[in-house]
Amino acid sequence: MMKIALTGASGFVGKDIQKTFPHTINIQRDDSEEIILEKLKDVDVVINLAGAPIIKRWSDPYKKILRDSRIKTTDRLVKAINQSSVKQFISTSAIGIYPDNIKCDESCENLSDDFLGQLSQDWEDEAHLCTKPTVIIRFGVILGENGGALAQMLTPFKLGLGGIIGNGKMMTSWIHMEDLMGIYGLIIDKKLTGIFNATSPNPVTNYTFTKSLGKALYRPTILPIPEFVLRIMYGEASSVLTGSKEVYPKRILDEGYVFKYTQIEKALSQIVNYATN
Repeated sequence: MMKIALTGASGFVGKDIQKTFPHTINIQRDDSEEIILEKLKDVDVVINLAGAPIIKRWSDPYKKILRDSRIKTTDRLVKAINQSSVKQFISTSAIGIYPDNIKCDESCENLSDDFLGQLSQDWEDEAHLCTKPTVIIRFGVILGENGGALAQMLTPFKLGLGGIIGNGKMMTSWIHMEDLMGIYGLIIDKKLTGIFNATSPNPVTNYTFTKSLGKALYRPTILPIPEFVLRIMYGEASSVLTGSKEVYPKRILDEGYVFKYTQIEKALSQIVNYATN
């Protein structure tokens, strides 16, 4: 039976990993290299999801927390993995590594030079120090029933207070949690390596996303949210909400993965129906 060790087990994705792959061992963020190595005995695959939440005002102290929770944690983890019999390392990154307003798949050589782009690059560089077969999954906006960005949107949308951001033209590259779990399964089954974008084949504009969520909830979406309001609320971190990332999952499609949710309307309807039943 496949045995998986996991960092970030208490997070949104980590909880679903444990449901999908029941034989998991949890590695804590403050575990020493020696403790991690002990936990890795007989482990086949390590999945690295460690990292403090991005959607929060980025003060200088919090930027340090964002970096340390990803890079220092990954450094200890990789050093332990390199001494172990682990067969595959799957680390995490984000599509924030790509620039705004450019269509990108995994072959895209243009990288963002803002804080999130640099953080993602440094995180990936740390993961690439692993001497075992290594995968990096770049997350898009993950949609699921029990957390993530959608959980923060549901209350205002249910109250009829949801609306497009700015002019609504920025692109949102999203993925349903079931497909993210399917991608993990295929990567593990086929023992793949390299970089994979975890996004639906069909990114949508913020306008389309907003109208689809309003439709799923049977609520109006008539109150636009000016970008300056988000900048007041989140400062530099507002770029996560206002950026335009058009990202495609070419590599996983080339490996034969068949997405269950390719249309945003179907994805949001399924999640909303699950959450309200």
